[in-house]
Amino acid sequence: MTADRRDPALETLFLPFETGLLAWPAAGGAPAPHVLFMRARDGWPLRQQPRPGLICEQSFKPDAEALQRSGWTVGDVEDGDADVRYPLVLVLPPRQRDEARALFAQALQRCAPDGIVVACIANDEGAKSGEGDFKRLCGLDGNLSKHHCRVFWSRRDDARIDAALLAEWSTLDAARPILGGHFMSRPGVFAWDRIDPASQLLAEHLPADLRGRAADLGAGYGYLSAELLQRCPGIVSLDVYEAEARALDLAKRNLADAAARLPLRFLWQDVASGLSEQYDVIVTNPPFHAQQGAARPDIGRAFIAAAAAALVPGGRLWLVANRNLPYELELDANFGSVRIVTQQQGFKIIEAIKGAAATPQPATPASARKRRAPSRAAEARAWRGGA
Repeated sequence: MTADRRDPALETLFLPFETGLLAWPAAGGAPAPHVLFMRARDGWPLRQQPRPGLICEQSFKPDAEALQRSGWTVGDVEDGDADVRYPLVLVLPPRQRDEARALFAQALQRCAPDGIVVACIANDEGAKSGEGDFKRLCGLDGNLSKHHCRVFWSRRDDARIDAALLAEWSTLDAARPILGGHFMSRPGVFAWDRIDPASQLLAEHLPADLRGRAADLGAGYGYLSAELLQRCPGIVSLDVYEAEARALDLAKRNLADAAARLPLRFLWQDVASGLSEQYDVIVTNPPFHAQQGAARPDIGRAFIAAAAAALVPGGRLWLVANRNLPYELELDANFGSVRIVTQQQGFKIIEAIKGAAATPQPATPASARKRRAPSRAAEARAWRGGA
């Protein structure tokens, strides 16, 4: 998230410290950080007071980069020192319940004896059930509500911990086979236990003549990449882009056989920040929601602009999107040829071909989009005629 975008859960997380119900650990002489922030996000609530000894963990690349830009120490989620115990652990749990339960278990395991775990969840993202799960696991010492969010905390007391539940929930983030063993996945990644219908529709319409250097933008656990390589034998290399490290790790596993026979790269990257390579083919099912669930069609527009800049002249973008998402302006501005291949199940499949003299344009700002709105109807009529 960007630093100027309001984050009510982040604001509410620090409410117990602002009200004096909890105290930030005093700085000690040891060089090791003494506060762990799991699924940390940047924002003014984090910066309004000194936060000595804070180390952040974040597997989502845009949020990790925002934290680094603000000067916070960002540790490696997968390779962090599991033996370090912290007197204070802060958590912003995700919406997916099994993923949140796994995070509660990890937070408790990384909390020092008599240390405190503090978590905050928005009401519309499961605050009530999340607090109930937390209480079942380790008891509850306090809670507060504000900004339509709930913050709750518990002091680690081994006598209160449900050891069996802790052991069970500790395994919930582990990769496991899905779809008859064809893929590995884990709770919390996009469409984690199924094939996303939009991605499946796109895969079914990929033409066999796609060839050359390819990229999959926002690849998730790797389904679309696997389909591209299976259906298009002319692909000679593939770069797999994914902003969520937990999903990228799965894509590496799911595409291991393909990686043994042709060059594959797995890139933990925010596609909206641009691509550094050139490609003949790009496939994508771009996200249109932020991590916290808010609608963000600007993400898809940024994917389109990044794809246009990275394609060689004559390069082909194959895109799936919800039927009502307004991507026409970006596509027409950045590509020489655009056509709707099909519209089914509430989705549209689009092929866009980079013109020889095309100059990629950045994603259209909201203000410009508003000024150009009168021409949208004409564009939509032209698109419907070409469907």
